[in-house]
Amino acid sequence: MIPKHKQLILLAASGSLALPVQAEQQPDVELDPIIVTSPLQLKLSDSAMPVTVLSDEELRMKTGHSIGETLKNELGIHSQSFGPGVGTPVIRGQAGPRVRVLNNGIGSNDASAISPDHATSVEPLLAERIEVLRGPATLLYGSGAIGGVVNVIDNRIPDRAFDKALNAALEQRFDSTSDETSTVMKVEGSKDHLAYHVDGFYRHRSNLNIGGSGIDTAKVAMTDPSLDVVDNPKGYLNNTGAEAISGSAGLSWIGDNGFAGASINNINNNYGIAPDGTGEETVQIAMRQNKYDFKSELANPLPFIKSVRSRLGYTDYQHTEIANGEPGAFFTNKTYEGRLELDHNDIGPLRGTVGFQAQSSDFHATEKLTGQSIVPRSDISSYGVFGVETFEAGPLTYRFGVRVEQTDIRPDGHDSLSYTPVSASASALWKIDTQNSLNLAITRSSRAPNVQELLSDGYHDATRSYERGSLSLKEETSYNLDLGYRFRNDWMRAELNLFHNWASDYIYQARTGQFVDEDGNPCVVDCKPVVLSNQADAIFKGYEAKLIFPLMENRNGLVELTLFSDYTRGEFVNGGDVPRMPPLRYGLQLDYNQNKLSSYLRFTRADDQPHAGDFETSTAGYFLLDVGVNYQLQAFKDAKLLLFAKGNNLLDQNIRNATSYLRNFAPEAGRGAEIGFRLSY
Repeated sequence: MIPKHKQLILLAASGSLALPVQAEQQPDVELDPIIVTSPLQLKLSDSAMPVTVLSDEELRMKTGHSIGETLKNELGIHSQSFGPGVGTPVIRGQAGPRVRVLNNGIGSNDASAISPDHATSVEPLLAERIEVLRGPATLLYGSGAIGGVVNVIDNRIPDRAFDKALNAALEQRFDSTSDETSTVMKVEGSKDHLAYHVDGFYRHRSNLNIGGSGIDTAKVAMTDPSLDVVDNPKGYLNNTGAEAISGSAGLSWIGDNGFAGASINNINNNYGIAPDGTGEETVQIAMRQNKYDFKSELANPLPFIKSVRSRLGYTDYQHTEIANGEPGAFFTNKTYEGRLELDHNDIGPLRGTVGFQAQSSDFHATEKLTGQSIVPRSDISSYGVFGVETFEAGPLTYRFGVRVEQTDIRPDGHDSLSYTPVSASASALWKIDTQNSLNLAITRSSRAPNVQELLSDGYHDATRSYERGSLSLKEETSYNLDLGYRFRNDWMRAELNLFHNWASDYIYQARTGQFVDEDGNPCVVDCKPVVLSNQADAIFKGYEAKLIFPLMENRNGLVELTLFSDYTRGEFVNGGDVPRMPPLRYGLQLDYNQNKLSSYLRFTRADDQPHAGDFETSTAGYFLLDVGVNYQLQAFKDAKLLLFAKGNNLLDQNIRNATSYLRNFAPEAGRGAEIGFRLSY
């Protein structure tokens, strides 16, 4: 008798050959795609740093419930989940304010960088393209993006004319792990000088199915000894349903030398947080955001300027954490953000971009019923100037970047705080020959502490912890060294990236081992863990590696084998582990492609993570088996139909995410199937 998990592996291997879910295997990668987020829109092969680009069918296959889930299988990237309702990207162990999430080149400006239970307002279902950048190009978007920049592009403001007056797309998905249904609609087109775009989505899901029990009672007893778990369902997670709806509209004037346009977006997202098993409290989060954006570009406005680009956005964000039906923590963030970029004419061998960015926010967190402040109302302003220059010398391409920023925080009841982060970066790409290239990058990134890290002082319903900031926090500075090698020929493609980061005054939130009541007083029963903002020197090191072998290529199709691995280790200089680091990960993927049929089989092994940090718990390793297939066909005339299906976590593993604050209460999704179609005209 063959064991159940081996039957599943054999079934998946025989029934689903594979392709092109890796970006390097897609036809558009063969055409060397342009990096839209990068200054001067460089080609992918001209980047001296690792770049991830998802688009077209590959993006449709990888789209998940969140940006983090969509990107979690890319090298060096994980998802910091907080149950199925939240998933923010983790890049080389860095998350929150160290990974800037953009929507069409401007910040999302929600509250996802402030706390791990806050979902980002940027929706992957609407994305037409997602780019992940590291290195010098990130300096254009913020000094604190030590991990990188994630830009989600949805064409909400059209920047060029369409070939027809009416283009439309309809997408429908169903996911069995939570009986989730998602519907996406998009209509866009142009006539004469006017172009328009309208989109929207609706998503509804029930409780999440999981492999095994929801709460790891042994680990919970280590971190929260006073917690009395009386409700620990097996096979599903209570209170993890969600409902979200969003709509957007944009209009542009397209001219011969540029464009100018504006858009409006509204999103409402209500989702639940997995309970702690005591039966005393359930928490829902009701999020709402209105966003207004302006975007323009003009070519050759002055003799010494190739092009000028401007962005201006206003975001009105709020969410309420509802505990047992009563409103609790209430977060608001009203933000203006603007940026101006100039591509100057070549100065000798130099090609480059200079610019200015400004941001002004009104942030507040309070208990809605009592009015008690969690984070005092704060006026936050930031102004930055930046520049990135590139030049070539034979087979070598050099790039330099610098950014100087002034950040001021004016909280009610406290003295004003002022910081001047300075960041710089230099990189070199050596194309040794047509098959081999080496790249080296050195970056200094500095960021100011955010308002939550400085000023939080109160009970946070969703995280079930009492959070305390520290006004003694200083600027955090990181010196990063990256070394990479790429090889490409007919029989193999290879990529290896090594990194070593020295972080001075690294800011992190960690449990203190103390417990208090919801008012912050010592307690005996119904105690909450204290989470404190700390600062210490740290070192991060690791690698990302990938080998791709074409096993067969003939009239029957293309079969490729990919071997992959990534690893990040975070340690404090004075001893101890940086909390919530991802584990060593490695595996293989088989891809098959023939004409309009693509499929994949992916097997991943994640090792144990014993380096959990003080007052945190380790996570066990797991095996993850996923399969997927998509097929394109001509529906009628100009209409195209894409059919896709995925099988996720086929071994039904109980997966505890090492980067998640909620890992002992909310494992990842169990075995499930996802099916869908996308009809485009």
